[in-house]
Formats: sequence, C-alpha cells, structure tokens
Amino acid sequence: MADAVVLPRDEFNEVLVRNVHPPGRVNPRPAGRYHLVVIGAGAGGLVTAVGAASLGAKVALVERHLLGGDCLNVGCVPSKAMIRASRVVEEIRKASEYGIEVRGSVDADFGAVMRRMRRVRAQISRVDSVQRLEGLGIDVFLGQASFSGDDTVAVDGQTLRFRKAVIAAGGRPHVPDVPGMPETGFLTNETIFSLTERPGHLLVLGGGPIGCELAQAFRRLGSQVTVVTMDPHFLPREDADAAEILDKRFHDEGIRFHFNSILTQVEKAGARKRVTIDQGGADEQITLDVDEILVAAGRVPNVESLNLEAAGVAYDERGVRVSAQLRTTNRRVYAVGDICLPFKFTHVSGTSGALAIQNALFRGRKKWTDLVVPWCTYTDPEIAHVGLYERDAKERGIPVDTFVHPLRHVDRALLDGDEEGFAKVHVRKGTDRILGATIVARHAGELISEYTLAITGKLGLKVIAATIHPYPTQAEAVFHTAIAYQRSRLTPRTKKFLALLLRLLA
Repeated sequence: MADAVVLPRDEFNEVLVRNVHPPGRVNPRPAGRYHLVVIGAGAGGLVTAVGAASLGAKVALVERHLLGGDCLNVGCVPSKAMIRASRVVEEIRKASEYGIEVRGSVDADFGAVMRRMRRVRAQISRVDSVQRLEGLGIDVFLGQASFSGDDTVAVDGQTLRFRKAVIAAGGRPHVPDVPGMPETGFLTNETIFSLTERPGHLLVLGGGPIGCELAQAFRRLGSQVTVVTMDPHFLPREDADAAEILDKRFHDEGIRFHFNSILTQVEKAGARKRVTIDQGGADEQITLDVDEILVAAGRVPNVESLNLEAAGVAYDERGVRVSAQLRTTNRRVYAVGDICLPFKFTHVSGTSGALAIQNALFRGRKKWTDLVVPWCTYTDPEIAHVGLYERDAKERGIPVDTFVHPLRHVDRALLDGDEEGFAKVHVRKGTDRILGATIVARHAGELISEYTLAITGKLGLKVIAATIHPYPTQAEAVFHTAIAYQRSRLTPRTKKFLALLLRLLA
C-alpha cells in the first residue's frame, strides 16, 4: 500500500496526511466476521461506520485514499475556505458604500489564502482521523477494497468477512472528451486546491454549482475568469429567477461567460493553453489563451475496481442500483451517497448512511425517497432550495400558489447591503402546505432550514406566520412569505364578513 501524497508538501498537509492516511501504517488483522464492513470513508461511510460502532456493532472501514473523502479534502472544506476569503476581498472593495474609505488597491495574497485553507483543513481533519476512528472501536483498513464473494471483501492481501456491507465509494469528476486536453493538462476539484500561485486566466468548463462557486471565488481573488457551459444560463436546474440574479452578478463582477457553447480543442501555446470554443449557432469559433482549465462538468460514480460482479451487486453508468431502503441486488449489501443517489451532497450522504445503519443492522424499512433534501450553491448571493420547483408541481399536475418576498423589502437586508435576492415559497393551491421553496440571499443556506423543518414536520405557512421572528433579521423574508399567504385569505367576501362582525361587536 503506497503512502498518500497531498500537494504542496507543507506542514499543514503533513498534518492532514498523518490524520487521514498515516504514512507507513500497517493494517490490523481482520476480526472473525464483522457486523458491518463499510467501503469508503467519505461523509456517507464515516457516518455509517461511526454510527454502527456507537451502537455496539463490530465495524471495519476501508478507504483507498484519504479518510474524509471529497468533502474534507477536495470539496466542501477547501472550497468554502476560499469562498470566505474571496468574500472578505469583495467586502473591502465595496467598503466605500458603507462610508469607509480604504486607501490604496485591494489585492488578495493568493498563496496566503491557500495556506489558511490548508491550515483549517488540517485542523478539521482530526475529526476524521484514523486515531479517532480506532478510538471508537472501528478497524480501519487503508487500501483498495474489492469484493471477493457475496459476503467477503479483499483489501491489502487480507479478507474481511461480513454479515452486512455498505458501499460508500462516492464519485469523481466527469472529464469530457476534448481533443488535446489530456495532453495539455487540466484541473478538477481534486487538484485545484493544490495551487499555490494564482492563475492569471482561469477557464471554467461547466456552469453548475462547483463551476459557479469557484469561478466567482477565483475572480474575486484576482484571476480573470471565463466560464463555458452547454446550458443557456448558470445553474440550469435552479429556479430561473435565481439563476438570472447570478447571471447579472457574474457580469457585474467581470466574469466572462459563453452559454450554449462547448470546448472543441485545447492545445499548448507556450506556457499557456489555447482553447477553442464553439458557440453553437455562431458562425465563428472563439479562441482564447488561458493559464489553467478547471473541469467542473458533473460527476461519475466510482464503481470500477470494486469487483461488484463477485458480490452480485448490479450497477450501471449512474452508479449502484438500490431500492428505496438502499439495499442492492445482494441482500447483504447496501449503498449510500454519491455512488447510488441522485443528490450529490455531503449532507445527503451522511443522512443516507444513518438510514443504512437502521435498515442493514436492525431490519429497518426507512426509505431515502422520503427524505426532505435541501441544498445550497455557495455563490454570493447564495442560492438555496428545498422541495419542489414550480415546474415540478406543474409536471405532476399539482396546482400551486406562489408567494415571493424580495430582500429589498427586508430592513436588515437593506442595512447589510444585501438587498439582491428573495424568498419564494410554493404551497398547494388553496392551502398553506409547503411544497417547495427557493431563497437567494447572502446566507440562503442558513435560511432555507426554516422551510425544510416546516416541510419535514408538516407545518404550514400558518405556523411560520404565527412564529415570532427577531427584528431586524434577514429571516424576516421567510416570515413575510407566510404573511403574504395569510393576506391572500382575506378575500372580498371574508373582509365583508369581518366588517359585519365588527359592527355587531361594537
């Protein structure tokens, strides 16, 4: 088993590696038969292993690379550290709007930003460390897991026998087949956080969440940024009004973008990369010279190398096939997270891991399809959503009423200078039952939980309207969508009745 390498090799990444893939470590000798063998130590695998061990199960956890998976090492943690730094730069640049004068130019020290990211990531990595997991009674095996039968897994020359197993091997970036790109070189989320120098011109291939978040962060940190996407606008699956706000913000911040376009060729141009962009209906192609290419064009499941056939586990290009209870075609084997579910989010991976514990070890019947799943794209402003979009309701033949409250009508948003955005909620027509909601705001990821809790707890807008919200807060945007619903109930007939009642009580 080769030691893991995380670049650059500095003191922070040394701490990270010691925690999540200790150099020279020797795997333990397997126990007789494990209650649970978990393959993959990302969010889903960690929640599954830790949760099962806390309940008294004998657990083995297998990871081929770094404990913590994408989220800790090349996803949520490093990207949000960069995003936070980029927001600070933008706030300083706009300080004059708040009456604060900043003398001189405002420039980010990219190397220092990345050092801070590595320092914080190393600090967080203690939670996912081999030492901590072993302290919880989990047998940790580092190496490639491969099924050798319907109840056995091989790793590093040893065989792990199990009563139940959970596949949590996650996914990896999808890399489109663009001529010249492999030879010229490119970055993905798995490599971009190893940068120590700011790229002068970054081309981002893809207009989804990862592409949008990092495009804005790099632009604010001083890179010239161009985004190429096949779609007609950013975040094509999101609410159209929300995507329109992001399009405008990116334009205002100087991000260049080419919609309905594809990358057709990449070639070397000295120390740079020359890219050719086909704009679809346009007569001419565009050629640009850039310093780095970030591929953010979706994800594919890590089904290779697991020898799933030996265990009788069915899979296809979308990943491992599971039932609503997360069970695969092998009754002993379950799967969680990105390798099997359409929602590629850390919090969904963790939650599905918790469901797998109940179903695999205790014959539970919990369904992942019953989950109420919120998500957020951490651009500025953030775009968060839960439940159905209006188009989803229409496709299902569900009539809806929609209530929208713009942030420009929220006092705290005005005071903060965050008036760009809104809270939008869809309810079943004629009722206060919440079907879905979208929030566009500086902290939309924090605000969406109120709607998520309401949907999960089957609480309608009447309950939100009856709940006191502190003044002034941006959460009042959510409150005012509920007030708008209450006002909609005051029909002319209702008003006439109330007026009559008041006269009788006078």
